[in-house]
Formats: sequence, C-alpha cells, structure tokens
Amino acid sequence: MWAAVEALSLGYGGITTVSRATGLSRTTIHAGISELEQWETEGEAVTSYGAVRRLGGGRKPLTESAPSLLADLESLVEPVSRGDPESPLRWTTKSTVKLAQELEAMGHTVSQRSVCRLLRELGYSLQSNRKTTEGKQHEDRDAPFEHINETVEQFQQRQQPVISVDTKKKELMGEYKNAGVEWQPKGEPTPVKQHDFMDKELGKVIPYGVYDVSQNKGWVSVGVDHATASLAVATIRQWWQQMGQLDYPEATELLITADCGGSNSSRSRLWKWELQQLATELGLALQVCHYPPGTSKWNKIEHRLFCQITQNWRGRPLISREVVVNLIANTTTTTGLKVKAALDEGQYPIGIEINDDQFNLIDIERDRFHGEWNYKILPKVTQ
Repeated sequence: MWAAVEALSLGYGGITTVSRATGLSRTTIHAGISELEQWETEGEAVTSYGAVRRLGGGRKPLTESAPSLLADLESLVEPVSRGDPESPLRWTTKSTVKLAQELEAMGHTVSQRSVCRLLRELGYSLQSNRKTTEGKQHEDRDAPFEHINETVEQFQQRQQPVISVDTKKKELMGEYKNAGVEWQPKGEPTPVKQHDFMDKELGKVIPYGVYDVSQNKGWVSVGVDHATASLAVATIRQWWQQMGQLDYPEATELLITADCGGSNSSRSRLWKWELQQLATELGLALQVCHYPPGTSKWNKIEHRLFCQITQNWRGRPLISREVVVNLIANTTTTTGLKVKAALDEGQYPIGIEINDDQFNLIDIERDRFHGEWNYKILPKVTQ
C-alpha cells in the first residue's frame, strides 16, 4: 500500500520507478492500488493506521483450502494410535515426515512442520515409553480398585489409620554410581567404582516402607538381612510404635493396602501369621486389601514415598547404611511429606514355613469380594 501511494504520487511511470527502487513486482504495486481504490470507495482514509491487509486477505489455512486434510491425517494415524482416545494426550508411532509423504500421495500439499501443527490440533503429542504393564493382567482389575477405594474412604470417615506398605528395591552399599545428577563444582564429579560388584563387607540394604495415606507421613526400616514377611510386619510394628499410635490414639482397627506379591504376598502364610501376632499385640483388627496382580505401581507408597526418596538421593553414592538412613529421613516435598527412618539390623531368615496347625490358629475373616485379596485378622483374646 505504501508503494502504491508512492507510485500514484509520481504519476505516469510511477509504478515502474517504484518497482525498480524497491524490488517489488509491478503486480504487487497494482494490487496495492486496487486496495487503495477499494478503501476510498468505502470511505476509509488512506492514511489510517490498522491492518495492512484487507479483511480476508493472506494465505488461507490448509484445512480451509483442503477440507478433507484433517480427516485424511486422522485416518493415517488412527490405525497405529495407542492410548485412551478420550485422553488429551494421544500419540502415534508414525513420523511426521512419513505422514507428510503419505498425505502428498493422497493429493495434499503439506510440509512436515504443518503435519506437526495439525497433529497438535488433533490432540496428539510426542511421548516416551512408560513402564505400566506388569506381566499378565488380571481379568478383573477395576472392581478391586473400587473396593479398595471404598474401604479406604470408610476407614478415613471413621478416623481409623490407613497405610500403604511395600519393599523398595535393594540398594548396593559403597561407592557405586547412583542414577541422576546433583550440583557439584565444575569438573569435579564424585568418583565411583567402575563395576557394580557387591562389597562383601557393606552388602546391600532393604528399605521397607509404611506410608500413612491420611497424614502424608512415612516410615522406612532399612533392613540388612532378607526381605521377608517378618521384616514387613516388624516395620509396621515400628511405624505404629514411633508414629501411628501418636497420630491415632483412639484407633481400634488398621487398614493395610499392599501388593499381591513379595514379602507381603497375599499367598504368604508367614505374612498372615506375623500379622496375627501383631494384631494381638496391638489390640487392633487388621484389615488387609491387596492390589490385584500386575498393578503394583498403583500402590500409593510407590509414587507418594518411594519416588520422592529416589529423587532425594539421586546422583549420590550410598556409601554407608547411615547415609541411606539420613537421606531417607531428610526426604520432603512441597505437599508436606514427613519421613522417619531407622536401621533394622535384625535377622529375618528365609524358608520359615507355617504348617496347617499353625495356620488354622489365625483368626481370619475373608471378605465376600475376592477373599483371597481382602481379609481381616482379629486380635486374639489373651487371658
């Protein structure tokens, strides 16, 4: 439009002169003159400030010039899409370059960058793999989750304690590499051993944790022997003595949510035997709800406590048992997580069997809904 004004002010030969001086084509200058004439016809001042392009000018969106573009792109992506179609985050395994080529083969003119933009409009995004699938999935998964949630809510309404328990992975003691990074003086990384061969003197530690769902508090016993049901129940006992009975002085029952496997396995006789001893000792009815097989990552302690501990000690070699206990105990979050930890040097031998006579002494009440996963162990009346 500016070039058009200059050309008109020069009179005859003005278009050619302005074209040579500015490098603009004669066609562009003629288009500017046409716009000026249109503005004058509509009564708008030529010198007014505002849009430099008339309404509706410029390149049309691809989806407007090619209405079937989005539908064709969706048809290419959908057969290989993964994830919940109702989720705002969907993803595809086809590259944008390949998608652009296939769209061109269908008669569209589209670049790889345009495909990226269109995929975002369709609700897709770049995603990495996420570990969520654990072996064979149980055919009845949703109902057990609903049952656990309902049980937790009932206990919380009665102001009774609810805990989530599990064993964190074993950790090598010594100057070994620990995943993650931390701030260090430039050029001075912490030296660690080249190979992760276990130090026979330091060995490994076995953190077993208890997470109080209602209070957002955690207790971790750092075992040094074996990850058995005896260690699991001993940790619950430590939590109750150090934290639980202070927070729930009027408690008459305790809800324990746990995985189906490991030291607190739903099939373990020793786990139930040890819980019977604990229930009688504390005078509490112990309600146990196991998560169905293949769903251990949904256990609250995994993402409320254990992942925070891992984040806290990232990039730091676990050179001693004391270091492990201190790092765990100093784990905090912006949501107010508080953690206590202690070293458990007790011996928890493997291979302990509970015979039929002993098992029959356990005062256990199984729920009607999946009694193999949901049951209550009542305290024995002592005389």
